[in-house]
Amino acid sequence: MKVTIAPDSFKGSLSASKATSIIKQAIKKVLPDTKLNLKPMADGGEGTLDTLLEVKAGKKIALNCKGPLGENITTYYGIIDGDTAVIEIAKICGLTTVPISKRNPELTTSYGVGEAINDAVNRGVSNIIIGLGGSATNDGGYGMLSALGVKGKDLDGNELTFYANDLYKLNQLDWSHFNQRIKNITITVANDVNNPLCGRNGASFIYGEQKGATVNQIKRLDNALFNYAQEVTKYTENNHQYTEGVGAAGGLGFGLKVIGAKLEPGAELIAKILDLETSIASSDWIITGEGKSDQQTLYGKAPMFVSTLAKKYDKPIILISGSVDNSNKELTEAFTAIFSILNRPITTEEAMDQAKELLYNQVIQIIKLINLNEKN
Repeated sequence: MKVTIAPDSFKGSLSASKATSIIKQAIKKVLPDTKLNLKPMADGGEGTLDTLLEVKAGKKIALNCKGPLGENITTYYGIIDGDTAVIEIAKICGLTTVPISKRNPELTTSYGVGEAINDAVNRGVSNIIIGLGGSATNDGGYGMLSALGVKGKDLDGNELTFYANDLYKLNQLDWSHFNQRIKNITITVANDVNNPLCGRNGASFIYGEQKGATVNQIKRLDNALFNYAQEVTKYTENNHQYTEGVGAAGGLGFGLKVIGAKLEPGAELIAKILDLETSIASSDWIITGEGKSDQQTLYGKAPMFVSTLAKKYDKPIILISGSVDNSNKELTEAFTAIFSILNRPITTEEAMDQAKELLYNQVIQIIKLINLNEKN
């Protein structure tokens, strides 16, 4: 029997690689001769960089840059396949790095992402992959563009800084010092949302509140992003503000689109890099998983894309999650079987602390059932 193991991370508990390893150990305990394809997944959010570094035996690159509040931080990005940089924005301007008391998207910036791009370009890479998820920002990529040499100016021609609230005073953008070498780089963005930049379904209205914005701030930020997009269009001659997906990461997707990036569904992009489809096509069973499965799983999350490939080749697929909300029964249509790792009433904190043991024990039971089925 051949099994492909392709879970996402169990956020807060297990990385995708760790979850894959645990599932492997459990399968080998029951069926030691099983052939396994290990394909830890991601969708562009937290964990994408570490997953690709491990799977592709990549190299960490230390980076000193500005964090989401404009503070100096030390973080890292990666290089895989010799000339491809992998940048995860959650490690540079991630929401989880900002204390709740300091969350205010008017005072955050994506500047550090631009610094990471500059550093990668200076190292001579040909390709850049950017994992776009989990940001604390709502600046439309203005901060990133500032780091790449674009200067915002007010009505009097004074140079602005690089925070979202500078967009309230933005009158023009000066592109004369833009890093032109970026035009020779292929930039691909792993993205898992389809929101435009502005409007009721845009970056500010959909994601502003979770980043600390008030109702009034959300409206002001949305208007500011609209005006900013008009200024950008004067340079690019293309209006990308309504392009699907550019509202990701507080509109950082828009800024990246402006400099020539291609936006792709995150899970699909990672699956291509891992050659997941070939693995699934040659397997008898597929196992995927994540921390929490609910209706959101159906829209761009890694387990759902794994399911799509499994169905393409008519392969049975099992979903194992930290918790499952299948009240609308839609998950039932996407997966052959669904399991939670919880085996008794426990708190969320306890479940996260015991995730390794709970996952291992649940996989043992699942593989026993599969083995029984195979014998019959």
